[in-house]
Amino acid sequence: MRPDSELTATEGTAEPADVQPNRKFRGLPFWIELPLIIILAILLAFFAKTFLVQIFYIPSGSMEDTLQVGDRVAVNRLAYRFGEPQRGQVVVFDGVDSFIPASTVPPSEGAVSEFIKELGRTIGVVPPPDTVFVKRIIGVGGDRVVCCDKQGRITVNGTPIDEPYLYPGDAPSNTPFDVTVPPDKLWVLGDHRSASADSRAHTGDPGGGFVPVDRAIGPAFAVIFPFGNWQRLSTPEWAQQMNDSTPAE
Repeated sequence: MRPDSELTATEGTAEPADVQPNRKFRGLPFWIELPLIIILAILLAFFAKTFLVQIFYIPSGSMEDTLQVGDRVAVNRLAYRFGEPQRGQVVVFDGVDSFIPASTVPPSEGAVSEFIKELGRTIGVVPPPDTVFVKRIIGVGGDRVVCCDKQGRITVNGTPIDEPYLYPGDAPSNTPFDVTVPPDKLWVLGDHRSASADSRAHTGDPGGGFVPVDRAIGPAFAVIFPFGNWQRLSTPEWAQQMNDSTPAE
């Protein structure tokens, strides 16, 4: 921006009212302004993470080919405050007391270390803690989920589901199961079934492999990085139809 002293009225103009008196713009020194901008950016990122959208780094191949190792996904943190988890959604959740016993969670490494890690997680450059998982919701409260029918398909409430998102060559499940999802719980599976330790792997645990709804952080709605992997994460057709006809308990 030019200083006001360079602004002059055009000759012959009767009303040079827009011309301001001479004054020199005095901004903050760069060494003060830059830290303020960084602090503001951090605060905005934490606000967005807490209330709106959070970015998560994908550390494993359990959701391939839908999600690749190193992908960053955007998660809607508001979705489950105003609605319920839906079948077919790719969900990010805290696995404490369902996939991981609370007694095995390591203690905090200190305020400074945790702050730095949390900042990195906020912008998706640091992997999430070992207690956070990403899977696909197959069953919600009240659903009976069975593997498998005579054609090798998983059924939900007696209806076989078509799963085009499965990792190429994977069966819907090589582990048989027959579960009824309790109210306010979720049954979740990874898209790379042969490489996913999901609800099937925890049926013998105290939680039975079911994820409490209140542990669900939110649905992932897009892969935003790397740019070559960008995609919107939509709900599969089988789940859309079932969500419309059979709400969760």
